[in-house]
Amino acid sequence: MIRTDRAHLNIATHTHAGMTGKNNEDRYAVTSYQLSEIDTTPVLFAVVADGIGGHLAGEVAAELAVNHITQAVAESDVRRPKKILERAVQEASEAIADHASSDPERQGMGATCACAWVIGDQLYTATVGDSRIYLLREGRIQQLTTDHTWVQEAIEKNIITPEYARDHPNIHVIRRYLGSPEPPEVDFRLRLYDSETDALAEGNQGISLQPGDILLLCSDGLTDLVWNDEISEIIRTKGSLKAAAQGLVNTANQRGGHDNTTIVLLAVPHDMKWAPTKKTNWLPWIIGGVAAFVLLVVFASVLVINLLRAPDVATVTPTVAATTAFTATSVPEATQTVIDSPAPTDTAPPPTQEPTYTPWPTNTVIPPETSTP
Repeated sequence: MIRTDRAHLNIATHTHAGMTGKNNEDRYAVTSYQLSEIDTTPVLFAVVADGIGGHLAGEVAAELAVNHITQAVAESDVRRPKKILERAVQEASEAIADHASSDPERQGMGATCACAWVIGDQLYTATVGDSRIYLLREGRIQQLTTDHTWVQEAIEKNIITPEYARDHPNIHVIRRYLGSPEPPEVDFRLRLYDSETDALAEGNQGISLQPGDILLLCSDGLTDLVWNDEISEIIRTKGSLKAAAQGLVNTANQRGGHDNTTIVLLAVPHDMKWAPTKKTNWLPWIIGGVAAFVLLVVFASVLVINLLRAPDVATVTPTVAATTAFTATSVPEATQTVIDSPAPTDTAPPPTQEPTYTPWPTNTVIPPETSTP
């Protein structure tokens, strides 16, 4: 892909450390591209990472996550988005784990990530942890992603209710994260409706965005304190995307702001009628035309030269050969000689020859094999 300065979606971002004096260990990136010089289909990639770990380790982990994932996507050919995202996230996880193993003060550091990749109008997502992606469409908000937390598993098993989960002491216990001893399973479920099965949700990858759609990527500093219906109302009532991003962060801070909060908003223009355009590559046509012309000139030159060098061809006119009459002469037998007439010979001329990030002080990572709801 080729980096571009102008994105085909409207973008607004905002991040804040919160109200507790913590360092901001969230990281994010939004980059725009076109597929190639010939294919100008627009592409946008966004990622939010929330760092985990003390001694500034969360900052380092989130930074590594954003940089590795963004670079891997930028260097890809976009032919298999899910495979590319899976490889990018797992390689980032390995990089974080390697970094942690080399520094005792950063043991156990990690990060969550939420990725949104828009190719033309097609959306692909990938997540690990509890950073989320939402879709706002026609006044309705839908959480596209599923948290990888203890409380989410408890909800799915009907052990606790979603309302009780908001204040549960294990709310920040994460079941998957980048930097774990084994690369985490990347979640490709893109749930357009709460009732969808996992298989159907994963099959939604590559859905077409519509004019007016808004995507929200955020760290849990927002979703711990601001509920989905409130998120929708803030975005709907603000006069601009920038004001909406600021309003979401302000609301979280007004309610305590106990964690870092990061917002990335991507909006599809209402008048978007883009069509992928492919520039015609005239170079092969020009080369082919020149080659054909050269061959034609060479052929014509050889033909003319051969015609000039060819010998004249004599035209043979058939004639009737005269017959010589011999008269026998009586001579003595001993001296009689018979003289034969030589056979006539014709000589003809030879034929002519043709010639191509956020650390949470309250967060506790519990490996999947030892933690049960």
